[in-house]
Amino acid sequence: MALWDGRFRGGPADEMLRFGESLGTDLHLWREDIAGSKAHSTMLSQVGLLTTDELNEIHRGLDLVATELAAAEAGQPGGWTPGIELEDIHMAVETRLRDHIGELAGKLHTARSRNDQVATDVRLWLRARLDLLDSELAALIGVLLDRAQVDGRVLVPGCTHLQRGQPIWLGHQILAHAWALSRDRERLSDARRRLNRCPLGAAAMAGTPHPIDRLHSAGLLGFAGVVENAMDAVSARDHLVESVAACAISMGHLSRMAEELVIWSTPEFHRVRLSDSWSTGSSIMPQKRNPDAAELVRGKAGRVFGDLQTLLVLTKALPLAYNRDLQEDRPPLFDAISTTRSCVRVMAGCWADLQILPGPDLDGDFLLATELADYLATRGVPFRQAHQVAGGLVRRCEERGQNLASLTLSELTAAHPAFGADALAWLDPAAAAERRVSRGGTAWSEVIRQVSLLRETLLGE
Repeated sequence: MALWDGRFRGGPADEMLRFGESLGTDLHLWREDIAGSKAHSTMLSQVGLLTTDELNEIHRGLDLVATELAAAEAGQPGGWTPGIELEDIHMAVETRLRDHIGELAGKLHTARSRNDQVATDVRLWLRARLDLLDSELAALIGVLLDRAQVDGRVLVPGCTHLQRGQPIWLGHQILAHAWALSRDRERLSDARRRLNRCPLGAAAMAGTPHPIDRLHSAGLLGFAGVVENAMDAVSARDHLVESVAACAISMGHLSRMAEELVIWSTPEFHRVRLSDSWSTGSSIMPQKRNPDAAELVRGKAGRVFGDLQTLLVLTKALPLAYNRDLQEDRPPLFDAISTTRSCVRVMAGCWADLQILPGPDLDGDFLLATELADYLATRGVPFRQAHQVAGGLVRRCEERGQNLASLTLSELTAAHPAFGADALAWLDPAAAAERRVSRGGTAWSEVIRQVSLLRETLLGE
């Protein structure tokens, strides 16, 4: 017998049971459902709708249900797994509670609906997972900061359009990824703040005539307040969309980072060597070291982007208040959070274990051409004119199959009289990187300053 079938002569068709059940997904929420039931019953007792003895008996029964569900989840003896005829986790818990304590279990549903139950369960689940994801992002940032500070003083080409641009310290590029992830943490914090409002007590969508205290329930569950409008409380899913959007943005950052690890681990770039722990081999080519971990992170970004799209389409035109369509919100939510968390942990492992290789020989490389233009600019030459002169010197070197190291001082002064005796010294790659001391530049002093700033303001160190 279903808990809602009073006005029905017969039960749903077997196909409808299979089509409509959500237990396969909702079992993820059993802890939250029991926590919400305990808070709700405590509030009912506080306002006089349950006696103390009834409250104690309900809590005793809920503890028994929790023990059985935990045992089933762990594959241990004494477990209980609800059947699909119970439809969802709310009906499953209440039905099993009635098995343990009898008809008293029916009082637990006073002044609430499955609509506000599921809304509460999801917010509790999501709040805890955002906290875990935030901690995992912080750990990844910590690994990046360690690599930037300890191993980042390797001179490499900084690229635009994947073409060599200017010499930089590798730590400078690693920090670019760390800053992007720090903004992901800010977005998670914003999303958490907005979702931390309790829907419990909104009932189906119109509130209840019973003298409940929603703020008391919210406080018991650690919420900062309540969702003020009962209709909004049961129908709102923008906190799911916002949280998954934050995951999607973070996955974009992780995918970009993964792409760089894939490229950098090639012999052509020869910038990093991924460890055995985060690489795989080939079934036919014995020499292969494939960057599968990074490639999978890059690929899984598409899954999370799809999860966000699913939620946007699911919620785009639903009339108020609750609609059964919203049952479909949990699979993309659970997948997005789980996938993002696993990718963050994998990237932390990749970065912690990889080997940073010596940088390429950049002496005379054309990426130093900007130094010639900047030298002239420091001598009062308009930069556009200086740029033209430097470009002409590059063309001359290209035509004779040489690089900038082949230039002589007489060639420089012939190109422009503002070149002085110290001009050739500006073609030192390390010195070029160290000259960029502007805030956020690649100079090593700036790398260290940014590392300290991230540790202090974002990791609390």
